[in-house]
Amino acid sequence: MTPPARADEGGPAHGGTPAHQVARADAATRTADAYPEPGNPGPHEEPDNGAPREENATRAWAAMRDLVGSHSTRDRMRAALDLGRGVGRFKSLMWLAGGPMSLSGLAEAVGVDAPYATLIVDSLEERGLVERQPDPADRRRKLVTLTAAGSKAIEKLLRIEREPPPGFARLSPAELETLESLLRRIATGPGQAP
Repeated sequence: MTPPARADEGGPAHGGTPAHQVARADAATRTADAYPEPGNPGPHEEPDNGAPREENATRAWAAMRDLVGSHSTRDRMRAALDLGRGVGRFKSLMWLAGGPMSLSGLAEAVGVDAPYATLIVDSLEERGLVERQPDPADRRRKLVTLTAAGSKAIEKLLRIEREPPPGFARLSPAELETLESLLRRIATGPGQAP
C-alpha cells in the first residue's frame, strides 16, 4: 500500500502528479522493461540465458511486488465504505469478522493502544457496523461484535480485495491454473506440502 503524497512531494497541492502515481508509473516501466512480452525482447536478456537461479528469483519477486503495489485496493475500499483515511477501522472490521473481541484484544490485534481502539470502535459504532455487548463470561467487560451491516461491509471489502488486476483477463485458464499452482508452491516453502 502506497502512502498518499505529501504536499512537498509535488502532489496535487503544487499542481503536480502525486508521488505515488509517479512511483507506480516508474514501477510499471521497470517491470515492462525487465519482463518483455514474448517475441518482443527488451533491454534485458531473457531469463533462460543461463542466469543464476537467484537472479531469476529476484526478478520474479520484483515483478510480483510491482504487480501488487500497482493494484492497491485501499482507495476503493475507503470510497466503498466511507471509513476515512486511517487503516485501523479496516483492520478492526477484518479482525471482528472472526468473531466478537474484547476492546483490549482488538487493540492488540490491530496494533494500537486501548484509547485509540476505543476511538476506532466508537467510529464504527456510529456507522452502525459494530456494537458493544456484555461479555457472557464476565458482565463487567464488553465485547465488540459486528452488526448485520458490518458483516455486509466485510463482504464488500473482501470482494474489492479479491478482485484481480485487469491484466489477469489476458491469461488463459491454463495459464491462470499454472500461476496459481506456482504461487501456492512458493507460499508453502521448501519441504512443505502444498
